[in-house]
Amino acid sequence: MSQWPVHGTISGPIVMIGFGSIGRGTLPLIERHFKYDKSRFTVIDPEDKDRALVDKSGYRFVKEAVTRENYVELLKPLLTEGGGQGFLVNLSVEVSSADLMRLCNEVGALYVDTVAEPWKGFYTDASLSVSQRSNYALRQVILDLRTDMPEGPTAVSCCGANPGMVSWFVKQALLNVAADCGVDAPEPTTRDGWARLAQAAGVKGIHIAERDTQRARDPKPMGVFVNTWSVEGFVSEGLQPSELGWGTHEKALPPEGREHDFGSGAAIYLMRPGAGTRVRSWTPTAQAQHGFLVTHNESISIADYLTVREDGKAVYRPTCHYAYHPANDAVLSLHEMAGSGWHQQKESKILDENEIVDGIDELGVLLYGHKKNAYWYGSQLSIEETRRIAPYQNATGLQVTSAVLAGMVWALENPNAGIVEADEIDFRRCLEVQRPYLGPVIGEYTDWTPLQDRGVLFPEEVDAEDPWQFQNVIVR
Repeated sequence: MSQWPVHGTISGPIVMIGFGSIGRGTLPLIERHFKYDKSRFTVIDPEDKDRALVDKSGYRFVKEAVTRENYVELLKPLLTEGGGQGFLVNLSVEVSSADLMRLCNEVGALYVDTVAEPWKGFYTDASLSVSQRSNYALRQVILDLRTDMPEGPTAVSCCGANPGMVSWFVKQALLNVAADCGVDAPEPTTRDGWARLAQAAGVKGIHIAERDTQRARDPKPMGVFVNTWSVEGFVSEGLQPSELGWGTHEKALPPEGREHDFGSGAAIYLMRPGAGTRVRSWTPTAQAQHGFLVTHNESISIADYLTVREDGKAVYRPTCHYAYHPANDAVLSLHEMAGSGWHQQKESKILDENEIVDGIDELGVLLYGHKKNAYWYGSQLSIEETRRIAPYQNATGLQVTSAVLAGMVWALENPNAGIVEADEIDFRRCLEVQRPYLGPVIGEYTDWTPLQDRGVLFPEEVDAEDPWQFQNVIVR
């Protein structure tokens, strides 16, 4: 675009926590699409290897870790400096989202993050049960906080590519599938309406189906974890238990499946890490593939959002989970880490836009089980397109940073919504803001099912009556 739209004015200070791959990529989008006071823009990160990008724009850089002990003293003066309504953009790891939301509510600042994060030590706390250190539990902390603080400035929870953008894709995909399956219904305006549309369309489940084909110029060295986005983030979620929204069509829990004894009951977890759990799925470029069932907030929030309840009982809910095939170097890195007893490599590397030869990040949602079998809807963003339209990031990063931008725009336009999840905000407005950064956005039907070519070489125990049982999806 020759002239990028300015979506609004941020009247108070901006504080960005975290300046890794996502922070670096978000910075130029904020500069491009908002008006604000440059003298009150602060970036906080314990590492300063990329602070030249901050210094170049004349912003303040604070080289410090945000901790449980210092966050109020550190952030409160920055968020209230000079008047107006501040905006906290949390792109960090191991910094409590709930505590930052509470602080923003107290000082009247807007807030956005990409994941519900805990304080450091949560993921490896042996005193917590597997259920207690799940994303289901982390999400419940945010939902409980919303009950405690029903009003206040807008705080958009979990608004990256996924969780975030994929919830908006689900709504558009549902409209497309419902129309193509002959469901005569108006576009929903309520949560219950969306759930009943999914039920009427016959959607049994949803995969967040992703294939990253970005290819590095140099081969991965041994002893280095290579990824196209945060290594810390990927490793932490990969070592959490696998989690999935649990559909009402499922006949039985998997042998390693467990239910939570608190919250909505929309999800289950497996007694195995996501980085060690694979599932069968499909994307347009790869076609059939094995992806990792890594825990993500959207697996739970989408399933919960699309639950139909009658007399307090869930009568319809789709199964929902991530099916992620990362870049080949990341797959090798996971394999190496698993072989060493899940001990992370001592070195890590995030591939930047200059180190990638070619490839796309194909990220979308696969809605399955309806009359037309399965439908994938999503973004096919290439590294070449990314280089052309936005600096300091690869294709994976831009899908995240543009979703952060969309969440910020919605918060600025709806400043008194309290705590909201990405599923609950205006998907059309958010995709309108984000679409210029997503490359081709397509929808494609497929006749693939997880039973395809099964049992040809080796006998397998499958449920032949219903291809879309999770029993058929998980790779044993």
